[in-house]
Amino acid sequence: MGLLRFMAQRAAATLLLLIGISIVSFAIIQAVPGDYVDIWMSKTTAQTGLSRMELEPQAVILRSQLGLDQPVVVQYWRWISGIVTAGDFGQSFFFTKPVTEVIALRLPRTLALAFTALVLAQVIGGSLGVYAAMNQYKLGDTLSTVVAFIGIVIPKFVISLVILYYLAYVWHSPYIGALQSPAFILQDHWNLAKLWDFLKHVWPILLISIWAGQAYTLRMMRGNLLDVMKAQYIETARAKGLSRRRIILVHAIPNALHPVIMNLGSRFEYMIKGEIEIAIVLGVPTIGPLILSSVAERDMYVVAAIFMLVAMIMVIGNLVADLLLAVVDPRVRQAAMEGN
Repeated sequence: MGLLRFMAQRAAATLLLLIGISIVSFAIIQAVPGDYVDIWMSKTTAQTGLSRMELEPQAVILRSQLGLDQPVVVQYWRWISGIVTAGDFGQSFFFTKPVTEVIALRLPRTLALAFTALVLAQVIGGSLGVYAAMNQYKLGDTLSTVVAFIGIVIPKFVISLVILYYLAYVWHSPYIGALQSPAFILQDHWNLAKLWDFLKHVWPILLISIWAGQAYTLRMMRGNLLDVMKAQYIETARAKGLSRRRIILVHAIPNALHPVIMNLGSRFEYMIKGEIEIAIVLGVPTIGPLILSSVAERDMYVVAAIFMLVAMIMVIGNLVADLLLAVVDPRVRQAAMEGN
């Protein structure tokens, strides 16, 4: 019952957090001067030569049709009510179709790339962290520390710009700004050729995300393992004559992994934000460029829906990380069972 109560409390806190995120995201979008109709008037004026005064009657009708003439509170209530009752995130002003259709294709791409980068970064970073801890102050430890330091301090967009420069101006790569080559766009099934072509397009995103992500895991795993190796139960295991390999694999690494698992939720959040940042720079058609274009067009329901969905995924990721920690750490599980 304690574990169920723990899950129920986390679910309730998650719900309140999502409500708060929806309010804040909607308010931030509304705080930006102008709306979609203002952008439409500016474009129409530039294309037709008509003045804003001449377009004003059409603008009034358009605002009424889109519901933008209503108070912000009413707009928010209609939006959130549609989400809760029908899973309807509203209509995209720019694309003139449901928001769910606009983001349905791009969001899975972002999540797939972020999850792939997360898994590989944790495996690589954890392995390098173990190696660095077991070779403290040696050449391997020093090199790992340098790699981790560079991955932490250099912003991802800077690395993206450097790679973009080489792809465009040095290597003249045809694999920029897309996920597939034209020969594979209409192919509805996956094979090795299509997968390889996909990797040729997205390897910069994976490389930068994995490099930055593994750096934190490497430092965390190294520090945790060094602390665990000084613990009393490790000394007891040595006194019993257990081999160094068994002590490290059976007793040290599982306990050193607990903080790494606890931070999986925040690491997944980091990977999603990193993928969005890199995709904007490289022009890869995932959720990042869509956010940028929607903000520019004041397509508020698309932006708000992306914020909500990404926040929901991040919160669920943190919840899953907490549950995993409860599974692998008896102390957390016992505390949950006791209702603490």
